Amino acid sequence: MIKAFGLSLLALAWMGAAPAAAKSHAFDAEAPLKMVITAPFPALVRGAAHPSPYPGSLSVSEGDGPPQSLPVSLTARGHFRRTSGSCTFPPLWVKFDKASARGTLFSGQHKLKLTTYCRPGSDYEQRIVLEYLAYRLYNLVTPISFRVRAAEVTYRTGAGDAGITRFGFLTEDESDLADRNDRDALKAATHQVSAGQLDAHATARAALFEFMIGNFDWEFLAAPEGTDCCHNARLIAARGATPATASGVVPAPYDFDFSGFVDSSYASPPPSLSIGRTTDRVYRGYCVSNGEIASAAQEFRDRRPEMTALIEAEPRLNADFRAKTIRFLNGFFAVLDDPARIQREILRRCR
Repeated sequence: MIKAFGLSLLALAWMGAAPAAAKSHAFDAEAPLKMVITAPFPALVRGAAHPSPYPGSLSVSEGDGPPQSLPVSLTARGHFRRTSGSCTFPPLWVKFDKASARGTLFSGQHKLKLTTYCRPGSDYEQRIVLEYLAYRLYNLVTPISFRVRAAEVTYRTGAGDAGITRFGFLTEDESDLADRNDRDALKAATHQVSAGQLDAHATARAALFEFMIGNFDWEFLAAPEGTDCCHNARLIAARGATPATASGVVPAPYDFDFSGFVDSSYASPPPSLSIGRTTDRVYRGYCVSNGEIASAAQEFRDRRPEMTALIEAEPRLNADFRAKTIRFLNGFFAVLDDPARIQREILRRCR
């Protein structure tokens, strides 16, 4: 009886440990992945405005390791890049079969965002690299941020197709972001969470980051009709919190293609901001976080050498884009280093 009870405890312990063992390690390293995705891409692209899932296969290798192959389902995602005609190739959802993914790099994953090349051409690829770097810059400031994994992706329609190879990157799932910070992803509708429920320091930090990269395409409290809160951000809360009970909620921003840092050819500022270019910074943070601006700004100053080094060391950026990006970043720190500009361009511009 005692022996049986002991075996039962061992079994329960093993079962409790099993999910952790099955966790994906796709975002634990920085070295780029090599991926080959085979799917009916002409049909997927033609139907991008009204996306449907398409079956495909994915082969992925990490470093010198052998390739791992698994079936996937691919769906066009996003809104502007998918529907505006600005991109000839849409970003994708890559959905995994749980059983097939077991034992691979994507073990435990359900679906991941893949940011793709938009259009052929080096200029477009440089901007995808910059969007990838925007995520990496925020990772330097806080762990409550989406991790990304660079990839050299070959898209092909069949075994006899050499395909087209472009830079892309995968973005961490929000539940994984929450789990590694011992929190939950909070599901909420527009304005179901108030500004007072947000963590004041984390919100000041996130708003400063958006200001740093010159991004205006975000909301931490609202979302377009029919979508979860929030627009180009996800809310991360304490374990078990609900929209009614949550406090200290942390916004985690994503999707930076409309930022001045990326400066996409299709991006333009909304008329309400009264600015002419995406590279003109406008602070859109909430006034309730103004008391935390000074300490949040110091976090960015402390990381400035690492941020600069990250951009300078990015091998996929050409010299012109690297220099332009460093200048743009320096413009942000010029504001932080001038108390009068902090008052005028940040604190007095709050919402």
